[in-house]
Amino acid sequence: MAMDNLDMKILLAVQDGIPIVREPFSTIAKQLGLKPEEVVKRLQRLREEKVIRKFEVFIRKRKVGITANAMVVWMVPSNRTQEVGEFFAGFKEVTHCYERRTVPDKWRYNLYTVIHGFKRKTVKEVVKRLSDASQVEDYLILFSVKEFVRRSSGRVRPEDLRTPRTNGRLLSGT
Repeated sequence: MAMDNLDMKILLAVQDGIPIVREPFSTIAKQLGLKPEEVVKRLQRLREEKVIRKFEVFIRKRKVGITANAMVVWMVPSNRTQEVGEFFAGFKEVTHCYERRTVPDKWRYNLYTVIHGFKRKTVKEVVKRLSDASQVEDYLILFSVKEFVRRSSGRVRPEDLRTPRTNGRLLSGT
């Protein structure tokens, strides 16, 4: 089923969290001029269609002591990128895993993982396990020094409400 502007308005209303009240969907429904059941029904459909991955609590890692935050860059042979990427993605400690193009003569790393921990030593141990298990030995661990901003990339913006959509994907050229 194609998403409509009402779906987008609901996503906009819930993406930063739902109100901590006895009936949070009633509050959202009232803002949108809907019944709470309609909000829940639409959210369930969006979840079934995998537009919404999950509802979760966002914990500010640094505030609970998770300060060893690292991007690990790996040089993986191109014929093993898919295999190693899927392997790394299977580790619960890996929160992000993605491939990027290299830059000839400037940057040879093509696979990136993000790992968070309470201590750098723990993160380094996880990286060593990944390296040993995958037999990928060329990597760098880049620990964060300071966080300037952190926000979800999968956000709905108010201007998206006017954008025609099909199956949850933007239509280009319209």
